[in-house]
Amino acid sequence: MTAKVLMIQGTGSSVGKSIIVAALCRIFRQDGFSVAPYKSQNMSLNSYVTRDGGEMGRAQVAQAEAAGIEPSVDMNPILLKPEADARSQVVLMGMPWKTVPASQYYRITPELLRAAGESLNRLRSQYDIVVIEGAGSPAEINLKRREIVNMRIAKMAGAPVLLVGDIDKGGVFAQLVGTLALLDDDEKKYIKGFIINKFRGDVSLLKPGLDELQSITSLPVVGVVSYYHDIFIDEEDSVRRDTPSKAATDIDIAVVHFPHISNSTDFEPLQRERGVIVRYVRHTKDIGRPDLIILPGSKSTVSDLERIRTTGIADAIVRSAHSGVPVLGICGGFQMMGTRIDDPYHTESESESIDGLGLLDVVTTFAKQKTTWQVRAVCNVSLGILGGLKNKEVEGYEIHMGRTLGEDVSPAFRIVSRGGRKSNHMDGAVNPDGSIVGTYIHGLFEDAAVRRCLLSNLRRSKGIGSETQPFTLSKDSEYDKLADHVRSNLDMDMIYRIAGIRRKKR
Repeated sequence: MTAKVLMIQGTGSSVGKSIIVAALCRIFRQDGFSVAPYKSQNMSLNSYVTRDGGEMGRAQVAQAEAAGIEPSVDMNPILLKPEADARSQVVLMGMPWKTVPASQYYRITPELLRAAGESLNRLRSQYDIVVIEGAGSPAEINLKRREIVNMRIAKMAGAPVLLVGDIDKGGVFAQLVGTLALLDDDEKKYIKGFIINKFRGDVSLLKPGLDELQSITSLPVVGVVSYYHDIFIDEEDSVRRDTPSKAATDIDIAVVHFPHISNSTDFEPLQRERGVIVRYVRHTKDIGRPDLIILPGSKSTVSDLERIRTTGIADAIVRSAHSGVPVLGICGGFQMMGTRIDDPYHTESESESIDGLGLLDVVTTFAKQKTTWQVRAVCNVSLGILGGLKNKEVEGYEIHMGRTLGEDVSPAFRIVSRGGRKSNHMDGAVNPDGSIVGTYIHGLFEDAAVRRCLLSNLRRSKGIGSETQPFTLSKDSEYDKLADHVRSNLDMDMIYRIAGIRRKKR
C-alpha cells in the first residue's frame, strides 16, 4: 500500500498551514481513512517527547492527535531548535544529532533529505493518506534551491499542493500570485489550488477578487476559511500576544519571556481559564506585583539567564520572591533558580560555573546527553502553591540536558515511571513554605486537578476565595469543531479530486 499524499504550503510563516493540516487530518479520519501528518523539517522551540523518548515538534503532535494516531518522529524527522549565537541543534529522528551554525546548515541537508524521504516512505506504507506540511514560503528565492521542506518534498512525493494565504495580514491576492510567479515552471505544476485563510466578514464581497485570481492563475480557490475564536488548538511557535484587561479578582500570572523560550505551550491551559491573566513579560517595568511568576523552559539557559540579568528582570524576580510572590520554574527556568549552574563540557558557556538566582539551594550540572522521557510522577509538595496535590499522580515529559541536585532540599515530585519503566528518581525542588517550586516536568497544566489546585491556592492567598472550577477541555471535541469549521469552508469534493482519492460514503 502506498498512501495518497496532499501537501499544504503557504505564502509565508504563520498563515495557518499547521491548523489546516490538523483540520484535514481530522476530516479524512471522519471520512473513514487512516491518515498521518508529515513535515520533513520543523524549526521550533516547542517540542514533545514520544512514548519511546523521541523529540518532535508540537504541531505534528497536534496533527497526529487530530488524526487519532500515536505521534511518531517519522512525522517530523528533522527538528531544528535555535540556540544562542545563530546556531541550531539538529534533532534527527527524535535524537540530538549535532549543533550547527546557520551558515553551515545546508552542507548537511543532502543527508537530512535522505532521512526525511525514508520517514515519508514509512508513513506512506502504513496509512491511506499522508497530509504534508511545508514551512514558511516555497518562494524564498535565496533558499529554495537548497530547501528540504517545500517543493523538493512535493517533487519527491509527487504531491499536489494547496497554497494557503492569510487574508488577515492584508494583500492576500498579491501573496498568492507573487508566490506562484516566483516558482520555477517545474514547481508551478504542483500547485493545484488556493486556500484563503482567516477571513472576517461577508465572503460574497470577495467574489470579484476570487474570480480575478482564478482568471490570472487558471487555478481554483478551494475555500475561504473564516476566522474562529472558540476552538482551542495548541499554538506551534508563538505565545499569545494579546493580554485581556485585568479585573481586581483575576489571578495575574507573569511568565518571563526569555529570548529562547521553549515549550510555551505549557501555559496555554492556564490562558484558557476564566479569571486568569497570563502575561508574557520582557521588561522589568512589566512585571509589577503578580500573583505568580513563572520561569519557563529555555533552549539556551545560560544565555537567557545572562539576558535577564542585563535587563534587570533577574533582580526583579528575586525581589518579588523575597517579598512573598510565589515563583515556579520549569526545566531551564528551574535550572536558573538554583545557586549555580556548572558547565564542565562547555555545553552552553565558556565558563565552567555560572551563578544562578539563588531561589533554591540546588546546583545544576550540564551533561553531554539530553534526557527525553514521558513520565508519571507523584507530587511531594504539601504546602504553598501546590499544597493539596500531595501524593497525587501527574503525567508529563522531560526534555533537558543536565541534572539538578541539592543536599538539604525537598524534591517537588517523585518519578514513578520513565518511558514506561518503573523509576524512583526525584525531580525538582521546593522551599520550606512551598512558595518556590522548580521541576523538569513539562505538561503539568494539562491536568485539570493541577490547575484547580494551583489557582485555588493563589486565590486563597489573594483573599478572593479558594475554589476555582477548572476549564475542562476535550481535545477530541476541539478537533471535531475545527474539522467541522474548516469542512464547511472548503470544497472537499474538489480536494478529494485534487488528491486523487476516491471519497467514501459517510
